[in-house]
Amino acid sequence: MSDTWLVVGLGNPGPGYSRNRHNIGYMVVEELASRLGATFKTHKAKALVATGRIAVGGHKLILAKPTVFMNLNGGPTAALAKFYNLPAANVIAVHDEIEIPFDTVKLKLGGGEGGHNGLRDISRTLGTKDYYRVRAGVGRPPGRADAASHVLRDFSTAENKALPFLIDNSADAVELLVAEGLLAAQAKFN
Repeated sequence: MSDTWLVVGLGNPGPGYSRNRHNIGYMVVEELASRLGATFKTHKAKALVATGRIAVGGHKLILAKPTVFMNLNGGPTAALAKFYNLPAANVIAVHDEIEIPFDTVKLKLGGGEGGHNGLRDISRTLGTKDYYRVRAGVGRPPGRADAASHVLRDFSTAENKALPFLIDNSADAVELLVAEGLLAAQAKFN
């Protein structure tokens, strides 16, 4: 297995979406880039890309923020995996998850997409569901509110107070997954 990992933060481009729940993936890869002292640069695969090595194990991370809308995040993900010659087993998608409570992080390998169109597109373009997911909990919408509208709204004032912890924990989960494997990361976060 390669010591290089493609970490794709799922989200939507543009300032109007930057603080949306749906953009937690972008926020997490930005935190990872900050930790690595890495700068994002435009890549021909329709993504902003930053690279660096984590301290534990010296694994290389290729951090990506697709510059296309969420439902099309698969194209840049597959193009980057091909460009860097990485199998799906070395791809980590960091995304929002409404099925787990806000400020909770869970990890898994493969499985369903749970109605998440960004994941569905990645599975389609990679030709497999067998890639890692770091799932940052954004919680369900209140009452009968629409899930799509919920994830396209900014975090609430109360959520914004805890948001840095969710971002940090999600970034920690990525680093632990890469350094020690899925079981170690799940033992700490799931």
